[in-house]
Amino acid sequence: MPHDHGHHHIDPESGDRRVSIAVWANAVLTVAQVVGGILSGSMALIADALHNFSDMASLVIAFAARKIARRPADARMTFGYGRIEIVAALINYTTLILVGFYLIYEGAMRLIDPPEVMGWTVVLIGFVALAVDTLTAVLTYSMQKEGANIRALFLHNLSDVMGSIAVIVGGTLIILFDMRWVDPAITIGIAVYILYLAMTEIGGPIRTLMLGSPPDIQGAEVVAAMCSVQGVRDVHHVHLWQMQEHEAAIDCHVVLSKEAWQRIESIKADIKTRLKDRFGIAHSSLEFEHEECAHQNADLYGHGNSGMRARSDIN
Repeated sequence: MPHDHGHHHIDPESGDRRVSIAVWANAVLTVAQVVGGILSGSMALIADALHNFSDMASLVIAFAARKIARRPADARMTFGYGRIEIVAALINYTTLILVGFYLIYEGAMRLIDPPEVMGWTVVLIGFVALAVDTLTAVLTYSMQKEGANIRALFLHNLSDVMGSIAVIVGGTLIILFDMRWVDPAITIGIAVYILYLAMTEIGGPIRTLMLGSPPDIQGAEVVAAMCSVQGVRDVHHVHLWQMQEHEAAIDCHVVLSKEAWQRIESIKADIKTRLKDRFGIAHSSLEFEHEECAHQNADLYGHGNSGMRARSDIN
């Protein structure tokens, strides 16, 4: 079954402008929320401000990563610079996790002894935050399928929208019923949601940086497809990974029968076509072995083996 690796891409310059607008919008909002939180005594506002600050930092990192990722491969980075966006996503998710734990601590302390909170200030700034968060989410929504870097930003923005709504609700309850405990309770709720988003998404960047196989490609299916080519006796030492987030790659050893050895070029072309058409693997490095001189007891994945028969050069 073919694997769809196609992705809709927005013009890079247009995408950069969107991220830039989002950076400035979040910077202004962060300052407003910190000032408002201090004046009103609302930890929920400060919690949301810290979240927005992490988003602003994430946007700056993402903006720089987008620029660097477009550099062509060179002698120092022969695979290109695309993985910088994966690194940026990992940094952003890690920052979110740290912020989440800090907010839970602060919220718990204030839940024990709820301070005075100016509900109207909380509600007013909450509506301003909701408008900015919604704008930022809209700017990044159509770009999120490009990769983990922008997807991390969109999830941040989406959680900001929900956090702003929670802050508005909390401020309203304080105005109507003087429920001061609601503010730290909402702080903890926002923090838990932040941790949930970060924990569920951070695995993707880690998997890519650890050279894990693409999550939507089954290694067994790839091996079976190669072994189904006429003349292929075995496949081993398979390395399946992602050079960049949407660029799967494979290198492996392919054992050919004696009769098929004379058709090595046509078999190589057949294997490469199957890998590209069925799995979207456009980069494949294949090392061919004659069945009479092939590795013995070789591991299917990785490069280990429990024993190897002496090999000789094949002319």
